[in-house]
Amino acid sequence: MERFRRIAANTHGRDLAVGDIHGHFLRLQQCLDTVGFDPAVDRLFSVGDLVDRGPHSEAALQWLAQPWFHAVQGNHESLAITRLRGGRLDLDMYRAAGGGWFLDMPPGEQLRFVERFEHMPIAMEVETADGLVGLLHADSPFADWEMLRTWLELDDDPEVREVCQWSRRRLKEGDTQPVKGLRALLVGHTPVLQARQLGNVWHLDTGGWASGHFSLMDMHTLALVSPAPYAAATPGPIPPA
Repeated sequence: MERFRRIAANTHGRDLAVGDIHGHFLRLQQCLDTVGFDPAVDRLFSVGDLVDRGPHSEAALQWLAQPWFHAVQGNHESLAITRLRGGRLDLDMYRAAGGGWFLDMPPGEQLRFVERFEHMPIAMEVETADGLVGLLHADSPFADWEMLRTWLELDDDPEVREVCQWSRRRLKEGDTQPVKGLRALLVGHTPVLQARQLGNVWHLDTGGWASGHFSLMDMHTLALVSPAPYAAATPGPIPPA
């Protein structure tokens, strides 16, 4: 299993990043169409949580098969893995978090998804002209990216993985300490009303799966290129991710 992945710079088009998708791939595609995403030259990077809650979680496998789509493993992918591989899991919590589509699948179908989810890296770094941009689902357990890279490549520490996929500490504490060795770190997991920067860490989960507004970031410029929120969408309370 590849826990850390390096990706070379895109010399032909744009690299865009998006927050949690949660089974709303049609809504995401609409957003990509609006900003003129071209899969022939552009790439899309996801901070994880492709599945649960939305109506099209099964489409995750189709998206992961695309050469222009790259995603780190979120806590919701991890929940599916835990369920099938025999780990401890509160099934009522999982179903309440949108996992019913997976729980109600035959075991053979579950295995198709889990085998693909297991190959999603925990962390990813992408080269840009101005330096490395990292992606995790939740947060870095270390203030130095090289330390996390080394840790993931050498050992699969469950405590390190838990911070990478579950932590909300940075946002709760308003921690602006940067992660050294990166131009920017892009994360999701905790919904925010608009993309928020703390130090060099960008929180991109603006609840596109709930409100209809995905925040797309150009990884070369670190500028948001998303269209305005859909007029038909009335943002309400966003459930925790």
